[in-house]
Amino acid sequence: MPFLSRISLPPMQNGGYVQHIPSLAKGLQLTLKNNVTFFVGENGSGKSTMLEGIAEQCGFNLRGGNRNHNRNTGYRFEGYESALAAHLQLSWTPKRITEGFFMRAESFFNFASYIDELAVEDGRIYQAYGGRSLHQQSHGESFLSLFNNQFESGIYILDEPEAALSPARILAFMSVMNQLDRGGRAQFLIATHSPMLICYPGATVYQFDETGVRETNYQDTEHFYLTKSFLDNPAAYLRHLMGDS
Repeated sequence: MPFLSRISLPPMQNGGYVQHIPSLAKGLQLTLKNNVTFFVGENGSGKSTMLEGIAEQCGFNLRGGNRNHNRNTGYRFEGYESALAAHLQLSWTPKRITEGFFMRAESFFNFASYIDELAVEDGRIYQAYGGRSLHQQSHGESFLSLFNNQFESGIYILDEPEAALSPARILAFMSVMNQLDRGGRAQFLIATHSPMLICYPGATVYQFDETGVRETNYQDTEHFYLTKSFLDNPAAYLRHLMGDS
């Protein structure tokens, strides 16, 4: 059973900019049946806003990190809070989980710099990130160092983790997920555009779009069928896009 079992959101009549996001404006009730759940949709569809709200309720740093990182005020988003967090109702089984990590690809550079700042006082902190500065590793290496060394048990909320991963490293990440999933030690909530990642066996996929949020399967997502169709016949797509040139 997943730790976080249900996400509830009332209709957003006075929710600031959130009330103008079609997928969230009418409210929702999501049941999380598995340890791995994907949120898919176009940019601006609300999936990242949803992850932020959940992460804030878990006490995680909204720039990326866990509850310990959030206690350091120098690393927080000054004056920034999730517009959705106050409206979300989260149901936990059997009790609320506070262990885990929130990772956003767009701010990972700043997180790596923060770890370097802490290492000035105590270099042992690098032992939790592969033994050396995340900046001394490639983007993909540093992501996998985080996954391999920080992911043990808890809830992991990841915003587009595939951004720095090659196809081979996406598969490596899926292997890390599987080890934790099979052990019942971790739950993953992931916003993604990756047609590979959403093929994870047994995962639940929620589509965010102008009609709301609905459960689907990976074969019916635009991410999957458009990518597959293109790779099956790239010449046809390129002829259409570029004409005779």
